[in-house]
Amino acid sequence: MTGDVLGWLRELARLVVPVVCAGCGVPDELCCPRCAALLDGAPRRVETAAPRLDRLDGVPPLPVWALVDYTGAVRHLVVAWKDRGRLDLDRLLAGRLRRAAATVASSVGSVAASSGTVTGRVPGRPPPVLVVPAPSTAAARRVRGREPVRVLAQAVARGLTDAGVPAVVAPVLRRRGRARDQVGLGSRARGRNLAASVAVRSRALERTPRGVCLLVDDVLTTGATVAAAERALDAAGAEVVGALVVAATPPPDTRRLAMRPTSLTLCTDPTRWG
Repeated sequence: MTGDVLGWLRELARLVVPVVCAGCGVPDELCCPRCAALLDGAPRRVETAAPRLDRLDGVPPLPVWALVDYTGAVRHLVVAWKDRGRLDLDRLLAGRLRRAAATVASSVGSVAASSGTVTGRVPGRPPPVLVVPAPSTAAARRVRGREPVRVLAQAVARGLTDAGVPAVVAPVLRRRGRARDQVGLGSRARGRNLAASVAVRSRALERTPRGVCLLVDDVLTTGATVAAAERALDAAGAEVVGALVVAATPPPDTRRLAMRPTSLTLCTDPTRWG
């Protein structure tokens, strides 16, 4: 199919289903440059702001890296991608997380190279890092028609490999029981909801090369999902070295400062509206 035909089909699709920026609502943009730029920062450590990652035993919480705060346009963008069918945002989010993975690869790779818990190692060659996506509930999979976090996990594995740290996607976790989706739940409710509801797919783990695990999710809120995943993998004998997410809910004080009267910030630059 020629480029002219593809261009014509894209224009026709825009007429039938108008495209707006998922972050701010400006028309004729999948994600406008201003909103996309919010994801351009270097990944930073955010685990201290997630109360459910505090083990309360003196052991430091699991390291978690995030690109940006889960507020404003970023929140709208992630919700549109995950829950409103905006598959056209896969490339944007996956690309940013791939780049972030390359940035944290040295931290992950050093643990992978020194891990003494791996069996069947080739001398001088560390096993691949296992990039483990956070599991969705069965109900969420039915509604969405897929597990969007796996798209992010694939990007993270590529990013680690780009930086010289071999990695493979390992979807070895599952949700069991009647745990509901986490959207809208507070810190305590998330903890109760996920208690014992994340389990390891034993056969899948047995078929996977043993290496250290890096968890991947879209958003870090209270840390309940990451904590439950870490416990399940630890119980199965796997070593979790950290987690990488697109965005993290900021601490309460920061969140209050970021609040605005409206829930959606529209682009006010008239030159962007044609």
